[in-house]
Amino acid sequence: MTNGTTKETMLQTWLAEQYQSVYADGRRCDELGYLQCKIILKPERFTSAHVFKEFASLVRRAAEATGVGYQHTPKSQQRPEVREVLFLDTGDYHLYNNSFICRRRIAYEDGFAIGDPEIVFKYRSDDMAKAQAIDVRPHIDGKYKIKFKLEVMPLKERIGGLRRLLSHNVEFGLSQAPQAARIVMSSLGHMSLPELTQIFPALSVISSDGPSDVSLVNQTIVEELLQDICVLDFGHHTAATANLGLWRSRGDHHAFVGEFAYQLRFAGPTDISHKALHACERFFLELQQVAADWVALTTTKTGAVYRLKGNPPQAHE
Repeated sequence: MTNGTTKETMLQTWLAEQYQSVYADGRRCDELGYLQCKIILKPERFTSAHVFKEFASLVRRAAEATGVGYQHTPKSQQRPEVREVLFLDTGDYHLYNNSFICRRRIAYEDGFAIGDPEIVFKYRSDDMAKAQAIDVRPHIDGKYKIKFKLEVMPLKERIGGLRRLLSHNVEFGLSQAPQAARIVMSSLGHMSLPELTQIFPALSVISSDGPSDVSLVNQTIVEELLQDICVLDFGHHTAATANLGLWRSRGDHHAFVGEFAYQLRFAGPTDISHKALHACERFFLELQQVAADWVALTTTKTGAVYRLKGNPPQAHE
């Protein structure tokens, strides 16, 4: 946790913590390139589309209190975007219990799927050395993009602090996988953990005791409503688009988690000015206070999906 009088922010400290190492093939380990701040929100607050504007007013209040610039985006006046999110794991949650996540995301427009379905594979930990050491590169013929993120969230036990997760991600369009992988990734339930490991070699560290069939987590298709609500300007050429999202189960529209988030991209830990990081941190702490009645402290979006039907896995979030 930090406050407005601290010379060095927690964000500066965390961004500076990186290790010089290489993967098995000699390639230099990935370095942080994104700072993403997230606040998980209580799903019961999302009762209509008006809620997106209601929360935006709280964001604006926190921005004004901390001297952060606030601008509406054109999308803030439009309907929320709709996406479908599917999580894959074994029945015993071999991936999630070992800090891995695998999901497929599809965008929808006017009720129809658009674009190339996106596969996201990630490793998450609060330990920088562990997160950086995991080689998330997939074994596919096509293109992929690696995103190594510092994710910042409120403390689990109380409003007004910071905790971190390192999220080491790789993303690619389903069309970029070889034919066999496209068939397997599309079938949702006709593959095993060893087959998934052929696509994501990082999973080889998992001991596959018990059934290894991979299927849809909790048989739940997540419907995501997402809307950009503003651009936050932290000064010193540092700005981020902030969005508000709601995850609910497809079919009965049961809402189970909301999230406010904004993300900064940078070329290295010294690419963002200390003053901008200070403003970013102050705003994040202030918003927790302003929106205290909305905040859910003890989970993440992914964690909420895994816990939908009881018997929660042992996550490291």
